[in-house]
Amino acid sequence: MTDEEVLSEFRAAEALLEGHFILSSGLRSPRYLQCARVLADPMRASRLASSLVASMPREIRSAIQVVVSPAMGGIIAGHEMGRALGVEALFVERPEGVFELRRGFRLEEGQKVLLMEDVVTTGLSSREAIKAVEAAGGEVIAAAALVDRSNGTADLGVPFFPLITIAVPTYAPDELPPELAAIPAVKPGSRAKPA
Repeated sequence: MTDEEVLSEFRAAEALLEGHFILSSGLRSPRYLQCARVLADPMRASRLASSLVASMPREIRSAIQVVVSPAMGGIIAGHEMGRALGVEALFVERPEGVFELRRGFRLEEGQKVLLMEDVVTTGLSSREAIKAVEAAGGEVIAAAALVDRSNGTADLGVPFFPLITIAVPTYAPDELPPELAAIPAVKPGSRAKPA
């Protein structure tokens, strides 16, 4: 898929939002990609994951033994990547603020893992999930995401393969431009934070 075809999928799902958004990192943005909406259509989710898998180097694709995603946002994307790669898809969650495998999920020592996200903004969530995978015995050999909002600046410590990179401005809450400060902020993501 070309970048324009990927964006067309987001537009068709009404997943490209405009306004004043509080990101999970705490930063603010005038645009938000609601991946849950784009992934709600199983056929669309499958197309996006298949396209992402096809764009990854063959040696990485063939080495992946399991996909792990952070809950909540990454679960569907991770499941579709698992399907496209023909491997299991697990997820880590934060029952007490730190990612961990639960629900009977486990990794074998040295198992080769693809960490899959829906959106990467700062990379913090991904790095935390990678630590959880390593603590469980897995080896993250690559990370992937439907969208890289970091404009290529997120360092995950492993090769990173986004389906699309989108440059969307972000601002600290105390450094908002006037036009953004004039709009009420909303928190559309899965992690609650006070406005």
